[in-house]
Amino acid sequence: MVFNSREFAQFFAILWPTYWVLRRFPRAQNVLLLGAGYYFYGCASPKFLRLLIASTLMDYACGLWVDHAQGPRKRKAIVALSMALNLGFLGYFKYYNFFAESFHDLFVSMGVPVPLHHFNVILPAGISFYTFQSMSYVIDVYRGDIKPTRNPVQFAAFVSFFPHLVAGPIMRPTTLLPQIANRRRFDLAQIQSGSYLIFWGLFKKVVIADNLEKMVRVLFARNALDGGEALLAIYAFAFQIYCDFSGYTDIARGVARCLGFELGLNFNLPYFATSPRDFWNRWHISLSQWLRDYLYIPLGGSRGGTLLTYRNLLLTMVLGGFWHGAKWTFIVWGLYHGILLVGHRMLSPWLERVAPRSPSGKALWTVLAMVVTFHLVCGGWLLFRAETLSQAIAMGTAVATQPTLPPTALVSRFLLLVLPLLAVQLVQYQRQDLEVVLRFPWYARSVFYTLCFYAIVLGGEFGGQQFIYFQF
Repeated sequence: MVFNSREFAQFFAILWPTYWVLRRFPRAQNVLLLGAGYYFYGCASPKFLRLLIASTLMDYACGLWVDHAQGPRKRKAIVALSMALNLGFLGYFKYYNFFAESFHDLFVSMGVPVPLHHFNVILPAGISFYTFQSMSYVIDVYRGDIKPTRNPVQFAAFVSFFPHLVAGPIMRPTTLLPQIANRRRFDLAQIQSGSYLIFWGLFKKVVIADNLEKMVRVLFARNALDGGEALLAIYAFAFQIYCDFSGYTDIARGVARCLGFELGLNFNLPYFATSPRDFWNRWHISLSQWLRDYLYIPLGGSRGGTLLTYRNLLLTMVLGGFWHGAKWTFIVWGLYHGILLVGHRMLSPWLERVAPRSPSGKALWTVLAMVVTFHLVCGGWLLFRAETLSQAIAMGTAVATQPTLPPTALVSRFLLLVLPLLAVQLVQYQRQDLEVVLRFPWYARSVFYTLCFYAIVLGGEFGGQQFIYFQF
């Protein structure tokens, strides 16, 4: 079941009024949320619902065990057990075939023929997201950041909370568990803002992302592209993945608000970033913060000197790339962004010295920084979308050596889809308000909603096309 489907609309139309009828009975609401989460996940990945339940029970027990354990060695051993089991599940389902094929190819290249034991392992939906979420619960209990919940329904509802279950944002137990434990209040203003997020996220998904997907699929499937076509393919994918993923997040946050919950912000105008570091403060924020708090800082962060800081940045980004999938393109994508972050740190003192001081000079410098950062990010998107490294190299080479204009019809279609998004985001950026539409006068809101509605009805791609990040 996906948000952009008739099945989800019917599911939520039944769930929402039932949920609020039970508003005086928060325990019953949590049972309903738990059942809704398992039903939602069962529709998306029915074979692996038992895996979700097993992971939930395992980390619920480990959280209680860590809290009762005496002595640091025993407590560390329990956390290590939780991490080993969680990462073991994740490693088997997501990475077994990758490692098997890689080692097989390595031995064959050395002239040592070995049989390839290739299992038909199917990736459970959202395993990377709920694994990180439940694992962080045990780590936070160990650190003393949160007391373990002794209510299994509350914990299970936390892990299986359906709005963000299969594609995030990754919610910390310190943020979401208290909301599940406390009574939710029926708030019309919260429901209004949640409805706006659902509507805007749906527009980004079915109008922009799914229409761009057809263009991207055709262009990336061609054996040879000239420079202009390759560049347009990269631009189109940059906006496709942004509108697809941020559209999912908007709908997830909107659905959660309609149920009385607040999920964390996951995107903050990432293509207005002025540096690689700024980009990762704006893109997939929940994953960036998770990697920072549970990987980069434990590795030493920036405490061990310049070279160790660079090492930690590179390791964090490579592992972040590997988290996205078992492909060399993802690993190189992570390494590429690690190099960008390291390079920006090295150049920052020089950039600060040469930056203009006048207001007009600062404005031009900011625009230039946005343009450069966007194109650096697009270089990464080429690696992310390409089927193989050789395809990425070929397309990158075409862009660099064959500067041509892409077909006018494709450019016109691309601009027709992207310019309305940029117009809204420019207002959001200028006002520093991602929900600025809610502050428009009533007549301006009416025009905005009407235009989006007709765009969805007349230009939307229906049929419940899956979101890109469901595969991670």
